[in-house]
Amino acid sequence: MRVYAASIAALTYVATSTTSAFTPSHLNGDAIRSQRSIAGSSATAITTLSSASSHDSNPAIAELYKRRPRPEYIPGQISDPDYVRIFDTTLRDGEQSPGATLTSNEKLEIARNLALLGVDIIEAGFPIASPDDFAGVKQIADKVGQEVFDDGYVPVIAGLSRANPKDIERAWDAVKGALRPRVHTFIATSDIHMKSKLNKTPDEVVEIAVNAVTFAKSLGCDDIEFSPEDAGRSDPEFLYRILGEVIVAGATTLNIPDTTGWNMPWEFGELIKKLRENVPGAENVVFSTHCQNDLGLATANSLAGALNGARQLECTINGIGERAGNASLEEIVMSLALKGGTHFSGGPGSGKLHTAINPVYITPTSKMVSEYTGMKCQPHKAIVGANAFQHESGIHQDGMIKDKSTYEIMTPESIGLMRGESQSGAGIVLGKHSGRNAVGTRLRELGYDLSMDKLNAVFKRFKEVAEKKKGGLDDDDLESLVSDQAGSVNELWRVTGLQTTTGLSGIPTATVKMMGPDALERYISATGTGPVDAVYKAIDQIMGVSVVLESYSMNSVNEGIEALASTRVVIVPTIDGPNDSAVMDAQTSQLREKKFSGSGSDTDIITSSARAYVSALNKLLTWKIRRMANGAEEADTTGTKDALAVEGEPPSVVVN
Repeated sequence: MRVYAASIAALTYVATSTTSAFTPSHLNGDAIRSQRSIAGSSATAITTLSSASSHDSNPAIAELYKRRPRPEYIPGQISDPDYVRIFDTTLRDGEQSPGATLTSNEKLEIARNLALLGVDIIEAGFPIASPDDFAGVKQIADKVGQEVFDDGYVPVIAGLSRANPKDIERAWDAVKGALRPRVHTFIATSDIHMKSKLNKTPDEVVEIAVNAVTFAKSLGCDDIEFSPEDAGRSDPEFLYRILGEVIVAGATTLNIPDTTGWNMPWEFGELIKKLRENVPGAENVVFSTHCQNDLGLATANSLAGALNGARQLECTINGIGERAGNASLEEIVMSLALKGGTHFSGGPGSGKLHTAINPVYITPTSKMVSEYTGMKCQPHKAIVGANAFQHESGIHQDGMIKDKSTYEIMTPESIGLMRGESQSGAGIVLGKHSGRNAVGTRLRELGYDLSMDKLNAVFKRFKEVAEKKKGGLDDDDLESLVSDQAGSVNELWRVTGLQTTTGLSGIPTATVKMMGPDALERYISATGTGPVDAVYKAIDQIMGVSVVLESYSMNSVNEGIEALASTRVVIVPTIDGPNDSAVMDAQTSQLREKKFSGSGSDTDIITSSARAYVSALNKLLTWKIRRMANGAEEADTTGTKDALAVEGEPPSVVVN
């Protein structure tokens, strides 16, 4: 039995739903979003977003939500020499993290939160990678790139491309619907890359780079960023030459990547200084940094670049990205917020550096990225880690009671983590008798300002778990439930029944019942090496998928026999199988399989495992259906194979 039509219908709903579960509630209603058409060159209606807030009744909190002023955006120049543009590449470089695949709808929600955060440029993806990547970038350009805030701010939407006409044209087609589109093109310039990867001479590389920028300009793009990949290991003299020539060709931003995280901060800062002093035409462009974190120095190198004149810093939420990740947006932003006015003299301007980021949106955006990618922050992660504002030492606690500034250089409220009653010693216990308001209030204090639909979904799960768990649910339990519900945005299939048998003798067996996108329940029985394996094999047969389970991890959310189990899985579609998901890698230009992650939680470890697996599979199927809808494929990939459909009948075992 095939369910392609039903899956498409379900996907249409998913794709058109644009209210973010993590978007602060004061930006979710008609009262604060006014839409009107504005005359302009684009045929797309422009949305104006009001900065009015439900927090206005509290002057101290309202002050945190005020948008920061910024100079008028002009490609290639910044009127205020102390202003630092923030370029976020979470949706492009960040998504290249293994298992961090995002659906188009999730990307749109993250992009909207990045706009609330106030980032100057959103790199929305690598459009040539796949039809779904193209559609995702285009959707962000056409929607977020058209949403003007009442202070006139609208983010630049950038698309990445290699230095060839096909890539560049594809990137331009994806982003040109934005009010401020940008094409970001690159080619490697280090000796090892030119010889081993490109098999090109320096002269050939210069010619390719110049032709790429020239072609982008010929398409009508007047905001062009050029990156000499692996600049941190490139010959400075060659960089002077190639960068000077792309400026003549029309580049407006020169991004200097430390692609392998090789440089020390003093090395990288000196490189930026030398480039500004020796590249012909340097005064006509904005210099940018893009630092990887292989030695844990990405943030330090980015700030060293700013000290020496870089006025665009590329970064990602939570520092996610290839290998060890990228410079962390929250670390860069808060470093400049706290030290930018006093510790950056010596470069252009007065040395009092600043951004227009609204830090109060850091925590909600961090949590959104963490939940949607399935990549949790380590507890001691600077700014957004679970322990960043926790104090256990008696000496520290004594100091905090007397004066919080004794051990906190910033307030959690300043980054959107509202210190709640539970942290002041007068906390409430959340149990099966707690109401929606109590749960919602505590979630807001934890940084989750959920939409009503999302809160209702979380509250429903809260009630289910609270009935089983004595002693109430703590903060870790609540956060686990939010993770568990994060995949519900793309819920094509869900488990409605589950029974397993296992033991020292006999074969582990699982009977699974699932509701499909056509609203019919199907069930099947399968055996495996253990109960989880049996459940996963049954789910595979019902959903008609062929995947490899790349990683499986389970943790106890807290202590005790009744603790919630939190499960995370990463799956990879079988190569050349019915769910093949090959896309092009931006750096290697090789095809790679997309990885999909899922999370689930429950007091029952088997149920937790099933929820996580289905969450990952739903992401895969949603991605595939969107790809099919974009004309990339014709075959249906969501069949039910041998599963039996039942309408209102109790589950029974089907022998395979």
